[in-house]
Amino acid sequence: MTGRFTRRGVLATALAAMLAATAPITQASAQTIRTDVNIGVRLEPPHLDPTAGAAAAIDEITYANIFEGLTRIDAEGAVKPWLAKSWEISEDGLTYTFLLQEGVKFHDGTDFDANDAKFSLDRARGEFSTNAQKPLFEGIGEVEVVDPTTLKVTLKKPNGAFLFNLGWGDAAMVAEETASSNTSKPIGTGPFKLVQWVQGDRIELAKNAEYWGEPAQLDRATFRIIADPAAELAALMAGDIDAFPNFQATENLPMLAADPRFTVAVGSTEGETILAMNNKKGPLADVRVRRAISHAVDRQAVIDGAMFGNGTPIGSHFAPHHPAYVDLTDTYPLDLDKAKALLAEAGYADGFKATLKLPPPTYARRGGELIASDLKKIGIELEIVPLEWAQWLSEVFKNKDFDFTIISHTEPMDINIYGRKDYYFQYDSEAFDKVMAELETTTEEQARYKLLGDAQRIIAEDAVNVFLFQLAKAGVWSANLKGMWVNSPIQANDLTGVHWE
Repeated sequence: MTGRFTRRGVLATALAAMLAATAPITQASAQTIRTDVNIGVRLEPPHLDPTAGAAAAIDEITYANIFEGLTRIDAEGAVKPWLAKSWEISEDGLTYTFLLQEGVKFHDGTDFDANDAKFSLDRARGEFSTNAQKPLFEGIGEVEVVDPTTLKVTLKKPNGAFLFNLGWGDAAMVAEETASSNTSKPIGTGPFKLVQWVQGDRIELAKNAEYWGEPAQLDRATFRIIADPAAELAALMAGDIDAFPNFQATENLPMLAADPRFTVAVGSTEGETILAMNNKKGPLADVRVRRAISHAVDRQAVIDGAMFGNGTPIGSHFAPHHPAYVDLTDTYPLDLDKAKALLAEAGYADGFKATLKLPPPTYARRGGELIASDLKKIGIELEIVPLEWAQWLSEVFKNKDFDFTIISHTEPMDINIYGRKDYYFQYDSEAFDKVMAELETTTEEQARYKLLGDAQRIIAEDAVNVFLFQLAKAGVWSANLKGMWVNSPIQANDLTGVHWE
């Protein structure tokens, strides 16, 4: 199916597929092993350069498929060698010497070497960098090319997370000759190349026959953009889509789990889902108002109503599965009387009006209705403004033109965003900055965990945002499709191990 999905069309096709589901599989069809896959995604990326945008939808297409970094984050969240096959770290923790893979070529046939690696890191940290995660690279003092396969990176101060940071999509290796056009014509070193991008419909990848590493088992992969949850289910039932790594219509998971044609896998993500507040705008600049709002939102009702129970409550911006996690979910118990008292103390006894700008994901659209109802009980009237993804990135993330929004931050270990003065929710705390500065120079594991705990407590106490839940990853795919990630330790639909049986 090559056209855009329509609700009526996919429902009709789904009915036919369900009626045919009990038909016997012929021996010929059973012996045919497919080498293509159709994957459904809910958000279309604004472009395809992971080094120049914050949208998770970019990495969900490109990470490990089109672009690669010096290190990589695997399915278990561990740091692994990648374009750097090994490295040595100096005793003072400041100098990293990377030995690069040999024989690596970009998709346009040009060689990848240490000069490209230097360009990529210098570009990410440079004065005119558009990298959404530029702070990850600001600790780099100098990048030197020792020889074509050896790169030396000297840090300004030790950073225990440096190798992990190099595994983000934002640290992908690019060539100077093609970097400016990667948004629409991505040229990486990965096992897949871009074939075509039909905007609003699909992104097609093909196997890179000249790949330097273990070749992909798939010859072709198509990512189809399907934003509507009902259309997701219909496309899956009809066989038009083989996999939804992040399935939105979670109310249908029990039915799909009982169907032998499908595998249903509910895993974890790095997605802290928050009701984000503009900390420098109007009433929200007062911590008492933010605390009142935190007392008024029924988190469990949001999880139950928007996610059909799939989600773990959180009390700060940190993943519950991480060993440094501190359970702060009792910091703001549901208490409407307390919320009203705090509003009155701040001078807003009669409440106020504000906007709630919502991006397309289901958790935001469904959750927004529930939260608007919660806040109305304490006198806060929210005007719900649905936005498309590009609008949200422009109005909310870039221009900070919002009061409230709901978003899931899926970057791993990203509590450091609360130290960025120009970040969209505009939080500013000397106490938090002090903890993060100490964390950057601390390498001992337990000491880092203590500092991470302190950071979690500070942003919870300041009620920077309403911390809702850790986003669950509900994946559904064909029972014969293997190698899909159950968890999402990083924003990725890594196809390098995906195959049919």
